[in-house]
Amino acid sequence: MIKPCDFDLARWKEYPDLLTESLWILGARSKDSAHVGDYWGNFVPQIPRQILRRFTSPGDWIVDLFSGMGTTLIECRILGRNGIGVDLNEDVVRASRERLGAAGNPGAACIEILQGDATHPDTVGLVREVLARGNRTDADCVFLHPPYHNIIRFSRDRRDLSNARGEGRFLEAFQRSVTHATSLVRPGGHVVLVIGDIFRRGQVRPLGFLCMEMCRRSGLELRAINVKDIQNTRGKGHRTNLWRYRAFKEGLYVFRHEYVMLFRRPLTGEEVKPPPSLVPDPGSP
Repeated sequence: MIKPCDFDLARWKEYPDLLTESLWILGARSKDSAHVGDYWGNFVPQIPRQILRRFTSPGDWIVDLFSGMGTTLIECRILGRNGIGVDLNEDVVRASRERLGAAGNPGAACIEILQGDATHPDTVGLVREVLARGNRTDADCVFLHPPYHNIIRFSRDRRDLSNARGEGRFLEAFQRSVTHATSLVRPGGHVVLVIGDIFRRGQVRPLGFLCMEMCRRSGLELRAINVKDIQNTRGKGHRTNLWRYRAFKEGLYVFRHEYVMLFRRPLTGEEVKPPPSLVPDPGSP
């Protein structure tokens, strides 16, 4: 049984806002506190809010290896969790620090945003330095929300996963970030992957499930595949008719979902042999 964290299991009927089913209809993006939906690729605050309330406690340590504009970290501050964010882009790190300063509940927890590459081992050392200042060696929960390969180009940095030359290269780099996430989370702690699928050359590429297999191959135990609705986005919000026309013309269905996948690092002694790989070789196009 999973130990409840921010709620009393004996009063479980009193928490209708906490999701227990795999279809997540979250509605419009929450705009409370310092949350603003002005950054391409931001996930909605309701995602970390659901995970943090279900699987972490006040005072726990949370790491987001693709922190962007700090959505997870803002939720950490609101909910009294300690948070460490990592982002490759110096300008985004600076802007997210400013945004975090406008969030409520100041001083309730330690929040730090680092500039770093989630795929590079040096970043693990930077995160561990912050954890050590909190007398911790590992985190209770790690979030992974990488670019959905190249559907949005976030920078010109060659290390940016949105610039990976081919799906195989993307997966190879993403695997390194999964390895780092697994090393940073405590046994019994959780890793959360937020990811979507993509179209390429008229075909659906199941990027979500390919990334899921990367996590399973790293020894993480898959606990849930949640399907979340996508509301109007900056890319599609004002082009509904165009996308509907394309669907008819090209014989396809427009993506209105993404995945929130929950993994658990097994406790010591629980490790099981990873399943056979279902992902392509790194050098494949």
